[in-house]
Amino acid sequence: MSLPDLRVTLVQGETHWHDPEANRAMYGELARSAAGNTDLVILPETFTSGFSNEALADAETMDGPSVAWLRELSAEIGAAVTGSVQIRDGDGVYNRLLWVTPGGELAHYDKRHLFRMANEHERYAAGRDRLTVEYLGWRICPLVCYDLRFPVFNRNRFGHEVAGRFDYDLLLFVANWPAPRRHAWRTLLRARAIENLACVAAVNRVGSDGNGIAYSGDSVVLDQLGIELVEIGPHPHVATATLSGSALLEHRARFPAQLDADDFVLGNSAL
Repeated sequence: MSLPDLRVTLVQGETHWHDPEANRAMYGELARSAAGNTDLVILPETFTSGFSNEALADAETMDGPSVAWLRELSAEIGAAVTGSVQIRDGDGVYNRLLWVTPGGELAHYDKRHLFRMANEHERYAAGRDRLTVEYLGWRICPLVCYDLRFPVFNRNRFGHEVAGRFDYDLLLFVANWPAPRRHAWRTLLRARAIENLACVAAVNRVGSDGNGIAYSGDSVVLDQLGIELVEIGPHPHVATATLSGSALLEHRARFPAQLDADDFVLGNSAL
């Protein structure tokens, strides 16, 4: 098989606190700067509000303005766009990652691991199942922030979902990861790339939020060896890196660690 190159754009911004309209305007302008030169645009976690338990009362639905805005933005710039938003669905509010493509595809993943140190688990509903999307030949697994700390849930299996294929080629994270824990963020992202024989792209926010929590950015694209292709410092910035499909496949052929991997079972889902 062959795998084309994939251009990935990190959109790292200073999210406005509880101001969805201002955030859509800001992140839209940043994303449009990459139009014509990217295949995938990644926005931070809770990019419309910041990471806030108090934003639940204003949670949107899937028929709300942010889903419509993401669809319009994706079609306008000709690239897939992803990021997470507080979404009310039934009786619960989810920290929901939204995935949209220029062709109109809409998929979502609800954050499974809720950050109890900020009481997220008391106010948000938890997701269960992992999402894998197919895009431009790549299999992509998008996750949210705290999910990064759980290697079993991140585990890249071989031949489970599609015969002869890994579960994913690109592991993707959207986050609001505070600056005091930046060492863990940077270390775990590299570990996930290396142990899963996959590329990794991750977007964090910068600045300080309404609770006085500081964020250092450190958004990054890593190749299958965990080596930085691009990394952003503690300031708003847009950066694009090209992932080499051929280099990923060559590495997997040279170093087929998946053949010695263990099977895991997690809850109701076989991993």
